Amino acid sequence: MPAPPRSARPPLSPADWIADALALLADQGIDAVRVDVLARRLGVTRGSFYWHFADRDALLRGLLETWRQQATEQVIARFDGSRAEPQALLRELISLPFRGAPARRAACIELAIRGWARRHPMARQAVDEVDERRIGYHAQVFSALGFPIGEARARAHVLYAYEVAESVLAVQGSAAQQAQRRALVEALIQQPLAPPGEALRSAAARPAPAPRR
Repeated sequence: MPAPPRSARPPLSPADWIADALALLADQGIDAVRVDVLARRLGVTRGSFYWHFADRDALLRGLLETWRQQATEQVIARFDGSRAEPQALLRELISLPFRGAPARRAACIELAIRGWARRHPMARQAVDEVDERRIGYHAQVFSALGFPIGEARARAHVLYAYEVAESVLAVQGSAAQQAQRRALVEALIQQPLAPPGEALRSAAARPAPAPRR
């Protein structure tokens, strides 16, 4: 009997190009994200790229928008859809950097984009907008916990800075040590502030350290 006809490979979509561009970005940095490199990796001609994108900049804009949607908007939508209590949402936010291989891969992509943003205004704008969106959402959670707006915003910024740092350091320590860090941050970030002036008075009342010899 004759062999069955081979099925044709489905055509690539813009999402396929962007997904491979994100993988290349995470592994090798933005300078490696070039049309010829992507075409070779995907096993197609350069010409097929131009069916979907006017030029490399159009691909890079799509890459940044995909990152924004996947790493920010979809996460926020999932949290909002869960209808969890503010305390549970806070715990979820603190745990984001510790969610295994997907979190580590997301951190690699984000670090590459932040490195790119140091020298390219388009990436810088995207990073600034994403940071603002995330901090704003964190502030909403703190507001829901009863903190006034200004203080909620400040606490949100501190927590977000911790998350960004922890995404780089998440492999440090055992699982028990990581859980201890999360619990400590959760407790500290909700501690009430001292009344205005009290912290200064307390510091002034402490004895001066003995001079070194």
